[in-house]
Amino acid sequence: MQKKISNIPFSGTPEQEAKLKEAIERHKDDPGAVMPVLQEAQGIYGYLPIEVQTMVAEGLGVPLEEVYGVSTFYSQFALSPKGKYNISVCLGTACYVKGSGDILNKLSELLGIEAEECTDDGKFSLTACRCIGACGLAPVLTVNDDVYGRLTVDDVPGIIEKYKNA
Repeated sequence: MQKKISNIPFSGTPEQEAKLKEAIERHKDDPGAVMPVLQEAQGIYGYLPIEVQTMVAEGLGVPLEEVYGVSTFYSQFALSPKGKYNISVCLGTACYVKGSGDILNKLSELLGIEAEECTDDGKFSLTACRCIGACGLAPVLTVNDDVYGRLTVDDVPGIIEKYKNA
């Protein structure tokens, strides 16, 4: 699955930038510094927009292509911010055979975004994930820490409404 680039403008703070520069400084002489710096950067910003990747590349003195390659290769990294409510649909085998692909499609239709994107208002983000370990409840989705199991496509609008009005 190709990672999507955010449609929400980047809005980092001076405090975040100072933390990132500190992380870069701590790792800049380490071999393979890109990975640990990106991990810290994601911890600081919550995701890795191109502006952050550029700061990492310049700070470490490595090509932006290398930083981008690492950030898009590893699934732990996100190029888009997470919404206030991050909806994650399990596409593991048990969930998928019981219809989680259809649930993901319905969420995408209702929210107007694809997997790995965030709504323009920052309220919802949508993630497709692999097994979350709740196979007995298949198909499963989570909204932040709330787990919904044994779902049908007809359950999806009610779940969205609950969070739209929260």
